Amino acid sequence: MEEGNHSVLTEFILAGLTDRPELQVPLFVLFLLIYAITLVGNRGMILLITTDPRLHTPMYFFLRSLSFCDFCCSTVITPKMLQNFLLERKSISRAACSVQMYLFIAFADIECLLLGVMAYDRYMAICNPLLYTVTMSRQRCNQLMVAVCAVGSVDSMIHMCLTFRLSFSTSNVIGHFFCDIPPLLALSSSDTHLNEIVLVAGTCSIVASSFVIILLSYVYIVSTILQIHSTEGRHKAFSTCTYHLITVVMFHGTQLLVYLRPSSNYSTDMDKIVAVFYALVIPMLNPFIYSLRNTEVKNALRKTMNKLLTDA
Repeated sequence: MEEGNHSVLTEFILAGLTDRPELQVPLFVLFLLIYAITLVGNRGMILLITTDPRLHTPMYFFLRSLSFCDFCCSTVITPKMLQNFLLERKSISRAACSVQMYLFIAFADIECLLLGVMAYDRYMAICNPLLYTVTMSRQRCNQLMVAVCAVGSVDSMIHMCLTFRLSFSTSNVIGHFFCDIPPLLALSSSDTHLNEIVLVAGTCSIVASSFVIILLSYVYIVSTILQIHSTEGRHKAFSTCTYHLITVVMFHGTQLLVYLRPSSNYSTDMDKIVAVFYALVIPMLNPFIYSLRNTEVKNALRKTMNKLLTDA
């Protein structure tokens, strides 16, 4: 097919993590294990929060949404990645590539903004406990989720449309293991200046808005916690917030490292490593980060396991 003076590619070739044949099977096993843990951990969190009435609070409503985003982010990428470890020709159609990019960016944006919403929720719970149930009502929580999803979907659609209007006439080999914006911009033979401006603007807007909300929330949270006279109360409040901050630093930091660098400085090996971390490892770790020292989650899990054993 021809479009103007440029041929329209109908498929791309994903370079994958490595071109060394002896590493394909070991990497397949490793990432299959990571994906299995991700599915079990996040689906387990979703089911646990859904079925246990004691966890039907705004905090766990957003945590369930975070688990859903992690589940979707990993599922958008990993099955195709695992398939390509075992195939000689690692192709992906243009349509599938665009859908993969759209879904991944959308869920990544939603997760980024959701971390900000979760920080605001903790601020209200710790700093304004008397107003918490009114401010964070079920209706307000649903409105926040709709707004977050709308922003993520629109931002992702803009990036997808701008990226796939470009010409890819010189090569169809994407130096990555999935269809992400930076490797596609590096591959294009067109002028990508507008794409880079929109990418930086979009990333800064979403990450900055989330980070500002998180920063302000935790300034007030820490100030309030330090005024708590009970050692146990301070420990519980700090414990809840610490794990949220760990996720924020890991997720925001790796995203900024990838998306705020111009395509002229694109480093294939570095971006693959960072992408593995924020796209595959973090979704696997999040359920454990949030439940590792969360007494309510552990009690709910213990109750569910005891019930299953009793019924059996």
